[in-house]
Amino acid sequence: MPQSLRVEGGYGHREALFGVPHYGGSIAQNVYYADSEFCDETDEEAHGGWPERALDEDGKMEPWPSPFILMVNRGKCSFVQKVRNAQKAGAAGVIIADSKCLCSDRMCTDSFKPSSLNEQCQPAEPIMADDGSGGDISIPSFLMFKMDAESIKNEVKKNQMVQVEMAWALPSPDDRVEYDLWTVPSNPVSKEFLTNWRPLAQALDKHAYFTPHMYMYDGIKSHCQGNSGENMCYNLCTNNGRYCATDPDNNLEEGISGADVVTESLRRICIWNTYGKPTGEEEGIGSQWWRYSEEFGKRCDSPKYFMNEDCVEDAMKESNIDKDLINHCMTKSGGLEGSTTNTLLEEALDAQTKRGVVVLPTAYVNTVPLRGFLSTTSIFNAICAGYLEGTQPQICSLCAGCPDVTTCVEHKMCGSGANTGGNDKKGVSKKVFALSLLSVCVVFGAAGYLHWKKTREDMRDQVRGILAEYMPLEGGDEDEGGNPMEFANKKSGMTSLIS
Repeated sequence: MPQSLRVEGGYGHREALFGVPHYGGSIAQNVYYADSEFCDETDEEAHGGWPERALDEDGKMEPWPSPFILMVNRGKCSFVQKVRNAQKAGAAGVIIADSKCLCSDRMCTDSFKPSSLNEQCQPAEPIMADDGSGGDISIPSFLMFKMDAESIKNEVKKNQMVQVEMAWALPSPDDRVEYDLWTVPSNPVSKEFLTNWRPLAQALDKHAYFTPHMYMYDGIKSHCQGNSGENMCYNLCTNNGRYCATDPDNNLEEGISGADVVTESLRRICIWNTYGKPTGEEEGIGSQWWRYSEEFGKRCDSPKYFMNEDCVEDAMKESNIDKDLINHCMTKSGGLEGSTTNTLLEEALDAQTKRGVVVLPTAYVNTVPLRGFLSTTSIFNAICAGYLEGTQPQICSLCAGCPDVTTCVEHKMCGSGANTGGNDKKGVSKKVFALSLLSVCVVFGAAGYLHWKKTREDMRDQVRGILAEYMPLEGGDEDEGGNPMEFANKKSGMTSLIS
């Protein structure tokens, strides 16, 4: 990048929640500006843009020479579609140039008057979320702020080559991994994880610090609260439309409602703040929070019992949770009635906005989002990979990489192999191997000896049979004038030869 375009610490940007990031690595290549939104997968777009290239036989500019980073304009189609088209065109990475100013960026709004651009400023950069079809994208992409992108555009339009580096800082690991989970009590994908993780959280102990987050919708921004403060979304929201959740069974008349999900979410926030968050033996482990999630899943996770007070009380009792403490926490934070603001739910909304969470469930390990199916095994392996070398707890040395980490943690061994303290968890000891090899040698040696002995006996029987066919009878020798004593001596000599 030219010296005039260099910025200490790099340019501000948003990273896409799809594609494959190169954590700990970087991509530094020439950048080409497509000068379009790149929403159509056409050959013409690959022959346009800046800097200009030589013309081919058809009089068109030659395609962008690989490898390259492609800059395209925001607008007209989804982020996923733009990046997919760029990937098909051969791009190693994509930078999407924002078309709107941040309202907080005075330099941007002064330089680009919204009236002249027929646009409005935006309070925050948009989230480059997956539209549900981004599973086939393998290249990374960033959204660059308008003023920064304009500087690069102006340079390449002068036919000046600009090299841009897309880098991903690897979180600094230490002897404790921090991991977060964003979900809702009614989410079906995270149920297996919530009901099975407690033994693993206890096994990791203070080597890992967990923070749960309950996801919900801001009813004010979603227009669920009317001008007069009334709830416009009915049983999807609490606090007169302030805090909302989707209906799990898509039936507004019966079953679990969105308001029920918000209520259970607040309860779990209070359980964590009371038993998992405070300093002490359970700091960041939250055994009682995990136990409650487990018991609730077994007892109450059905339309009939989801908001049954007796069922919820039984789940808390089984988890050694004081229901009065939790009810006091829920009330003290602002409750769920009227148009009051609930401080804990407001904190949850602020956190999910800052983190940019859109897809549920979403897990983070050392601030890095995990992509792919959420499972007990995938989370455990990701946590074990997040430690500084040499600080990994023993349970990771023993069970990381096992097909069934839950069973491994429970029995302190991987699969059916012997427990060797994690050093040979997938094999056998040298002693067992040597004894096994010796046993095999003895068995085969004995079998070989018996086969040799039987073969020798068979051969003797065959020789005796051949000799018997040619041996003259005793009487026949006398008739032929033979000497009986001489014959006896010959017979005795033959016998000694084959004995």
